[in-house]
Amino acid sequence: MDIDDPKDLVRRGYNALSHRYEEAYAAETKYQPWISELRSRIPAESSVLDLGCGCGIPVARSLTTAGHRVTGIEISEVQISRARQLVPEAEFIHADATTADFPAESFDAVVSFYALIHVPLEEQFPLLKRIATWLRPGGCFLGTTGHNAWTGTEDNWLGGGATMWWSHADAATNRTWLTQAGLIVDREEFVAEGEGGHALFWAHRP
Repeated sequence: MDIDDPKDLVRRGYNALSHRYEEAYAAETKYQPWISELRSRIPAESSVLDLGCGCGIPVARSLTTAGHRVTGIEISEVQISRARQLVPEAEFIHADATTADFPAESFDAVVSFYALIHVPLEEQFPLLKRIATWLRPGGCFLGTTGHNAWTGTEDNWLGGGATMWWSHADAATNRTWLTQAGLIVDREEFVAEGEGGHALFWAHRP
């Protein structure tokens, strides 16, 4: 497939399959152990950026319920509209995360689940460098990345008739990028999914 704008393919895919994605991946419960651990690591009433926030469930809703101030960024108009309805306590920005701009040291934590893998490979490291600047000293980054290197598409994604696009670096490359961005990697885990999986990183800004 000749892809002129992979980000637009991602945007249209999530616009078409917002509800189906939420149902297919049990969004209410899938990330709860990660979110619970994050809540134990960050101060009360922390400012948290949810990069690739989807419909706001579960990350933004769980964190706002716990008293944190959440800002979500999402490229899909449908997802951002649903997030504003489902989690009115949070702030949501419809934008390409790679063009977002925040003042230095704005957040106590940045969370990004299954979003970096939809960013073109050459833009992932620059984005991680910017994320590091947005974190306050001691701030936590929690995110999923590729585990094996692969870039490609899937037609009829989730059986919903839309095409989706991904771009993965391998886990070692992602670890190097995080370190070169100025973060300290605290832990790396393999998260299985189907016949493959992703890497989950816990890191912090020193």
